[in-house]
Amino acid sequence: MITIRSRGAVAAAAFLSLAFAAQAHTTLETQQAPVSSTYKAVLRVGHGCEGAPTLKLRVRIPEGVINVKPMPKPGWEMETVIAPYGKAYDYYGTEMSEGVREIVWTGKLLDEHYDEFVFRAYLTDSLKPDATLYFPTVQECGGGKADRWIEIPAQGRSADDYQYPAPGLKLLPAKATH
Repeated sequence: MITIRSRGAVAAAAFLSLAFAAQAHTTLETQQAPVSSTYKAVLRVGHGCEGAPTLKLRVRIPEGVINVKPMPKPGWEMETVIAPYGKAYDYYGTEMSEGVREIVWTGKLLDEHYDEFVFRAYLTDSLKPDATLYFPTVQECGGGKADRWIEIPAQGRSADDYQYPAPGLKLLPAKATH
């Protein structure tokens, strides 16, 4: 017979296991945003790689995401890779044909610590509402270890089906303007 006290312990253990599993991946803090809007991405890194500290975080910016502006992190170096977009995009009357396609932060985050890496971007109207947009991320760690959060779910599957899912953003319909 399960007592109320042991049911509470079981529920707490289940909650903690879910919380631990959620921290086991590099994820986005806000996991949905409307197209045709500015999005503040906060990538959460909950640990290093098999006990090794994180030394570099690389984030690939998907097509349809423009005007990317990463936030510098104290104690970390930051670089951006500028490259052409697959097509030109209109950004408030300005045509943009190239921009940030990758962000790289280099520093040191101990395995037992947590940190966040931030950038702002514009989600163009070329993106489809009700789809999920993925930001493949590679976490390079000491000792040549790495966690490659780059797996994009196949149709009919979810990120939970993969060991190293890319951080995903659920796209919502554009907000109506008044």
